[in-house]
Amino acid sequence: MADIDIREVRKSYGKDEVIHGVNLHIANGEFVVILGPSGCGKSTLLRMIAGLEDITDGEVVIGGSVVNDLEPRYRGCAMVFQNYALYPHFNVADNIGYALKVAGVKKAERMEKVAAVARSVGLEDFLDRKPGQLSGGQRQRVAMARAIIREPGVFLFDEPLSNLDAKLRVQMRHEIRRIHSRIKATSVFVTHDQHEGMTLADRMVIMNKGTIDQVGTPAEVYRYPATIYVAGFIGSPAMNFLPGEIAADRAAVMLGDGTAIPIPAQVARNRDRQMVTLGLRPEDLTLGDAGAGTVTAQFEFYEETGAAGLYHLLIEDLPFQVLTKEARPVQEGAPVGVAFDFDKLHLFDSDSGQRIDLRTETRVMEAAQ
Repeated sequence: MADIDIREVRKSYGKDEVIHGVNLHIANGEFVVILGPSGCGKSTLLRMIAGLEDITDGEVVIGGSVVNDLEPRYRGCAMVFQNYALYPHFNVADNIGYALKVAGVKKAERMEKVAAVARSVGLEDFLDRKPGQLSGGQRQRVAMARAIIREPGVFLFDEPLSNLDAKLRVQMRHEIRRIHSRIKATSVFVTHDQHEGMTLADRMVIMNKGTIDQVGTPAEVYRYPATIYVAGFIGSPAMNFLPGEIAADRAAVMLGDGTAIPIPAQVARNRDRQMVTLGLRPEDLTLGDAGAGTVTAQFEFYEETGAAGLYHLLIEDLPFQVLTKEARPVQEGAPVGVAFDFDKLHLFDSDSGQRIDLRTETRVMEAAQ
């Protein structure tokens, strides 16, 4: 078994704590993506799993054994780095098979394994080439093959696709997912790219300033973001946010311009006068005429994205976007109506940033009555 348990793990550099008591369980064979912006602690957490960073406090457990004091080579992990870390004077075959050579595997057996792994990542025709003769994508495949040949219990990926162009990143995402499906090793993949997280992960871990804001499947994180931070980080274009105040007498969230957004009466009574933040995804909105049943916005400009059009608007002087396939001619500065389905509304406590789940809260109140 190669499951991973991270238990109350902390990391400090001097007096500065950068990882704040993180807890996470990663199941055997699971593909987990740790996602967040630069400086959130995701790579530091990965390097502590690998043994490349000391743990200030807490435990890292791999396959049931605490590995805090184990050297990296004894942890059963193989790491794929952003910069490939290949030996430039070795050819592809020697780079892939180096770990087996160090382990004393006989040459004939070693080359047989090298050939098999090279075929699995499409490198069988490049075994005699040096890294400098390969494209970025081919070098990344060498790095992956070198990890695969060790047959590790755990794969660790530290932003491995960041140096590739957009088209090649897509191809390599597919390749990584195919390899994972075939070898079934536990995989932990660190990235700042939400597209990589959404397409690769069984579960996503969203990090924020050294803590975990949410853990869930890509669909769960997208549909039910636990915090304003997660809601703004996941989704492209980003979620729109509008400040408001709950009014019990209107059973609504009141925007600054007097627009009332209906919410369940029980929730409104329980949270009267609370300051909240509405969240609306651009793809969940439609444009229409300003009036009843819509939020009034001012049109700024239109952006063609190919499959759909992105309307840039202003609501209460705040930028607001609507993504729709239905083209609508609008003059600059003209008022337009924005309509949405209540089921697609997200609501957050403005002070804590935590999600207010209207449906769950309503059911709990009804059950208590």
